[in-house]
Amino acid sequence: MKIIKSIAELKGELNANKGSLGLVPTMGALHMGHQSLFKKAREDNDFLAISLFVNPSQFGPDEDFDEYPRNINKDLDILNSDNVDLVFMPDIQEMYPSGFLTNVVVDKLADVYEGLYRNGHFNGVSTVVTKLFNVFKPDRAYFGAKDAQQCAIIKRLNIDLNLGVDVVICPTIREDSGLALSSRNVYLNIDQMEAGLLISRGLFKSKELFDFGEKNIVNLCKVTRNIIESNSLCRIDYLDIVNCETFDLQTNLDQNSIMIVAVRIGNIRLIDNIEIK
Repeated sequence: MKIIKSIAELKGELNANKGSLGLVPTMGALHMGHQSLFKKAREDNDFLAISLFVNPSQFGPDEDFDEYPRNINKDLDILNSDNVDLVFMPDIQEMYPSGFLTNVVVDKLADVYEGLYRNGHFNGVSTVVTKLFNVFKPDRAYFGAKDAQQCAIIKRLNIDLNLGVDVVICPTIREDSGLALSSRNVYLNIDQMEAGLLISRGLFKSKELFDFGEKNIVNLCKVTRNIIESNSLCRIDYLDIVNCETFDLQTNLDQNSIMIVAVRIGNIRLIDNIEIK
């Protein structure tokens, strides 16, 4: 496994690669959700590259950039055991050198839901992903479905900017309890973890009711909301059924319908979603 920290060295290494290239962008703090992406990318491609960069531009001024979990040695052990070929570990100056002024903005998609609660977050995501796509020029790039709005934005910018990457969205990986894996789960204490379990429980219940014939969007959202709010630690930022590509509110259920939710538990904010189809 080769570790590279500069874009110039990375380009030289990639130019020597003649096979198909799979890229998994990460911010580290790796868990089994990330590893599921590595596994899929390894199966699909001749060469597997991972970026490991905690991107400051997608954190707001009052968010957890400084506290975000970092364990480089553990991450590298995981990557080595998962047969990763190359790890790109730039510092901030390498990605955003002096004089950097450009932002990639995906209008409309970046302005709702997570975009409302995390001002500028998706501009940071879009910019760093565009840079990574331009530098790596991967055949395929892999992202987790838990971050549904991020996935929609990346797919949109990839199409709009003719970047030519096959964006592969992989299923959400969950703990046995149902809680969606997230690097921020390490923040949860025992009581908060118990509260967090209600998020997936509420989503699963609505999906179950849908499968048994309930098609009323208001009723489905109410069921999920009541389950989550049964614990006073849970404060819902949003809970809706939207189109997974446009993030427009759904008035009728179809093959693009997903229920999305963001919940604050103390100072910790968790997101999740489930297909309703």
